[in-house]
Amino acid sequence: MKKLLLYGSLCIIGMNAMNVQAQSKYKNKAATNKPAATNTQPAKANANNAPANTRTKTGGSKYLNSNAATSGAAATDTTKPGTVISSVPASTAVSVRYDTTIPGGFDTKQEVSLRSNYAVDRNLIKERKPLEYDYIREDDQVWSEFVWEEIDGREKINQSFIYPGKDDNGDQRFFSILLNAIKNDSVVAFSPESDQFKTPLTAEQVSNLTTGSLDTVDVADPVSGVIERVITKKPKFSPDSVYTFRIKEQWIFDKEASRMYCRIIGIAPIAKQVVAGKSQPRTLFWVYYPDLRKSLVKFEVYNPKNFAGRMSWEELFEGRFFSGYVIKTTMNNPGDKYLNGIIKDPLMRLLEGQNIKEKIFNYEQDLWNY
Repeated sequence: MKKLLLYGSLCIIGMNAMNVQAQSKYKNKAATNKPAATNTQPAKANANNAPANTRTKTGGSKYLNSNAATSGAAATDTTKPGTVISSVPASTAVSVRYDTTIPGGFDTKQEVSLRSNYAVDRNLIKERKPLEYDYIREDDQVWSEFVWEEIDGREKINQSFIYPGKDDNGDQRFFSILLNAIKNDSVVAFSPESDQFKTPLTAEQVSNLTTGSLDTVDVADPVSGVIERVITKKPKFSPDSVYTFRIKEQWIFDKEASRMYCRIIGIAPIAKQVVAGKSQPRTLFWVYYPDLRKSLVKFEVYNPKNFAGRMSWEELFEGRFFSGYVIKTTMNNPGDKYLNGIIKDPLMRLLEGQNIKEKIFNYEQDLWNY
């Protein structure tokens, strides 16, 4: 009896072992034949084709969902300011361009024409050189005064200073011509703190006076839908707000030539900037005019009457084809003050400026006997 019970127990144990082995066999076979489980639901396409559920490891928490990484922007660790953790994906097209919302923005890249814009070949302007000044000996100057004037481009005679047209040389605004001379012709700009050209400025410092902060904008291609990140450099002020230019000039009477000379010493652009809700003028920099003449001779002044009869900017200043009002002079000014510090009434200041011009004119005329 005991042998039968023992034999039955062994049979039951053997059958269970075979069952377990069979289950394990088929289970392993199913595991090998079944493909790996994948998420059939596609992840939401990112605007910059970045992988979904991107996680960036940080020092503060174990895992941090980086929304900036999925949107293409660089994520920054808050524990260490300025440390970039994740950068822009390689699939995102990043380009840097300058401000184009304002026509003729500062530092805009000059586009080269692939065909000639004129029916006549214009080669003379490239070969122009300014004439040398007549030498004036120190003993020959019997009378001399310094005069500071301001040119307002809003006046009809001065509208060429703010002409926003395009030419082979780029923007035709006079302020853009000054920036082009500093950037491409190695003309040195000086600090606006003094009009005696003491502290030179680099081209980068001059660029920082006009350019503001960077702004990132995502632009979508209407055809392909590809998102392109564009970093724009917005100016601190509009180019149209620079319509006033200050010039420093010296009037000299040469007894050897028996004539009056007017030599421009420097030019400074003045911009209108909003400070505390009020628009205030600000002198940007000074440029030594004799160094600027080689650049001005290659730019032509807008002529509304005859496009072929345009003069160069160097001829405009030497011929004094502009209108300016006097703001300061060394004549009867022992305190070295501007007219606005002496005369409060704007109309009386304007009349006093005209009186100073008449004194200079009458001095030359009174030297002759008729």
